[in-house]
Amino acid sequence: MHFGLNEEQRQIRSAIENLCQPFDDEYWFAKDRDGGFPFEFHQALAQAGWLGIAMPQEYGGAGLGITEAALMMHTIAATGAGLSGASAVHMNIFGLHPVVVFGTPEQRQRWLPPLIAGADKACFGVTEPNTGLNTLRLKTRAVRQGDHYVVSGQKVWISTAQVANKMLLLARTTPIEECKGSEGLSLFYTDLDRNTVQVHEIEKMGRKCVDSNQVFIDGLRIPVEDRIGEEGKGFSYILHGLNPERILIAAEAVGLGQAALGRAANYAKEREVFDRPIGMNQGIQHPLARSWVELESAHLMVQKAAWLYDQGQTCGAEANGAKFLAAEACYGACENAILTHGGMGYAKEYHVERYLREAWIPRLAPVSPQLILSFIAEKVLGLPKSY
Repeated sequence: MHFGLNEEQRQIRSAIENLCQPFDDEYWFAKDRDGGFPFEFHQALAQAGWLGIAMPQEYGGAGLGITEAALMMHTIAATGAGLSGASAVHMNIFGLHPVVVFGTPEQRQRWLPPLIAGADKACFGVTEPNTGLNTLRLKTRAVRQGDHYVVSGQKVWISTAQVANKMLLLARTTPIEECKGSEGLSLFYTDLDRNTVQVHEIEKMGRKCVDSNQVFIDGLRIPVEDRIGEEGKGFSYILHGLNPERILIAAEAVGLGQAALGRAANYAKEREVFDRPIGMNQGIQHPLARSWVELESAHLMVQKAAWLYDQGQTCGAEANGAKFLAAEACYGACENAILTHGGMGYAKEYHVERYLREAWIPRLAPVSPQLILSFIAEKVLGLPKSY
């Protein structure tokens, strides 16, 4: 059993840290204040070849595993870019995994190189307003008409749809009353045609520079060759991307929490009250030390889940457990960072209030902590299904 990074992984961490240096606290402060997608950051990663870290080498990727991808996303968040930086490239890492596994060679050649190069930006169209996490009840319809499907419906909380030119879309191709089990949904990767797709941004608490949206689809025509795999099998295809997504957002949460913890510890060493640094007080020390323990514990679960995934082993419980632990540890660390700063923690110039606003994201998405606990209760502990 080995817990250290190998030489290649150390080089990845160092390279990402160096790449992120120009995108400093002031860069992300401005993005949080003014909004606007961080194109410069996205392009820097694309030009250095990092957007394809987990994509096959024959299409321009690095051919590495989710372990290395999680390390990259953790490092981005930990530099202070937080969820704003990580979310700008998050979809690239896991989103098109169904194409890698189930796409045809022609589809992979057509779709993967421009995504890896940063020429294409994709959004992930699954969640709907009235179904939430009950994906099998999706209502967006894709009706085949000759060599095309015609799609109509709604999606919600679709990140980067303001800037994306591509969409990975899950839609119903068989009426729900005619379906058995998980069948009836089909997966497409296609052009986001703004003549038939309306994108309305949702104003939200944090991560202003990476947009979230309501999407209204009315008559979107999708060529049959843009369907991934068999008709009606789309739900089973997207499941292959869910565990990597949970692992990656867990890694990002740990990185964000560590960024907050680092700022809090530095402030506690420098800030003097009653002629002594506040970091001498156990009332300051103990919450920060507890956050370190919690973040390190979550990080170990992230590493275990990523290792299991890369070994081709079952990792659903570990991936979900990592996401749960990391989200809670991150939120606690960000809250403690504000409390350590006292009143100044409420001031934007110290950045920790931004971290706390972003820390809500991994607690809420892509799956709620309550559903994770229900999943583990059923699948690991053998308790009756509760949902």
